[in-house]
Amino acid sequence: MKNSIHRSRNKDLGLAELVAIALGGMVGGGIFTILGVSVALIGTLTPIAIIIGGLIATLAAYSYVKLGLYYRDEGATYSFYKKTYPKSPFSASVIGWFVIFGYISTLALYAYTFSSYAISSTDFADNIWIRKTVAIGIIGLFTLINVWSVNGMGKIEDLMVYTKLIVLSVISVVLIKHGNGSFEHFMDTMKIDVEKSSAFTILIVASLTFVAYEGFQLVINAVDEMKNPEKNIPRAIYTAIALAILIYVVIAIGALFAIPIENIIKDKEYALAAGAQQVLGKLGANLVILGAILASSSAISGTVFGSSRQMAVVASDGYFPKWLAVKKNNIPKNAIISMAGMAGILILLGGLELILEFGSITFLLVSLLMAIANYKIKSKTNSSSLLTLLAIIGLAVGGLLILYYEFTHKATQMLAIIAIYGFLALGAWIYSKEKKRKEIKNQNL
Repeated sequence: MKNSIHRSRNKDLGLAELVAIALGGMVGGGIFTILGVSVALIGTLTPIAIIIGGLIATLAAYSYVKLGLYYRDEGATYSFYKKTYPKSPFSASVIGWFVIFGYISTLALYAYTFSSYAISSTDFADNIWIRKTVAIGIIGLFTLINVWSVNGMGKIEDLMVYTKLIVLSVISVVLIKHGNGSFEHFMDTMKIDVEKSSAFTILIVASLTFVAYEGFQLVINAVDEMKNPEKNIPRAIYTAIALAILIYVVIAIGALFAIPIENIIKDKEYALAAGAQQVLGKLGANLVILGAILASSSAISGTVFGSSRQMAVVASDGYFPKWLAVKKNNIPKNAIISMAGMAGILILLGGLELILEFGSITFLLVSLLMAIANYKIKSKTNSSSLLTLLAIIGLAVGGLLILYYEFTHKATQMLAIIAIYGFLALGAWIYSKEKKRKEIKNQNL
């Protein structure tokens, strides 16, 4: 996110820069995190689930593109919903709460990925509390950077984005080339996995991968600074999603070629690093660790930067405590520190899967609300009823599938997720009622 905002200062963003913005937001460590979880459920069918997840993301992107072109508002998700439902304070409040806490969950996910890989070659690799401590520590580091010195970080962000894409590509090619597996063995294993796995399970995994595509909407944040928005917004978003699918699929295939499935499942928090070390030795492991750290670092920094500013906007509208909107030297320090603190609490309370599943459900839900908003004004946005309805159905089914998986496998975790949503809805309702009360009071004065 920060990447996109700093780029926007350069003015006249072209297609190549916009694609980089979206890829910088999407390829943020998600593939490193979802790989082990996915392989544990469906084995070599993981690339298929990743592709389906990408198709769901493409359907979700359709409404973002249409709303982005219609409203031309860099506030994106929150602003779109607020403008579509201007007479419903609760609608604006709830989307603000869901979006911000969705970003908090991805911040926790990226930090968890960073820590898992950062300590993967040490004796503490399997120590959950060391992992959580490192995760909270890296959030703290980027929080300090964002609070005290944001100047010049834009160039660092750009460097990390491009470098991580190169490193990820190298990792994929090296794993495929030097892996012990063969294409024939891979296909034979896939046939076995097809017989063992149901289409239902594949769809569940596809829904879980949705969080790895979160970030494409960052293009819209730069709508005021880009060349030819009418053409470049859809081109940039759809191109970036297609490239993300390609990157994720190639990495997944490389891992499945080179690393025994049982090892990917066993070391799921840092499967790529462990597998690369077996195939290529210490150098291979260090290459993967570098890729994961670069990917997660750029995403942590960007998420802290961009989402804190969006939190300040929501607070200034009266849907969060007003003190979160306070800025000093144009930096929303209170919002930055609050987001970091809540991400730290989420890391302490939950493990990798809770954070991953909460993040996926949240962005499925937010994207569903965007699709519903787009359908409401489809004549104004010139949207296809069929594509918008397909998006609504696909996103709703995806969210329900994750909840079903939680209910059948981890009922306690599902209850925790539902409780979090209940808390968010309650908070949104309280602040929307208070805002409405103040508006009525002002009208009567």
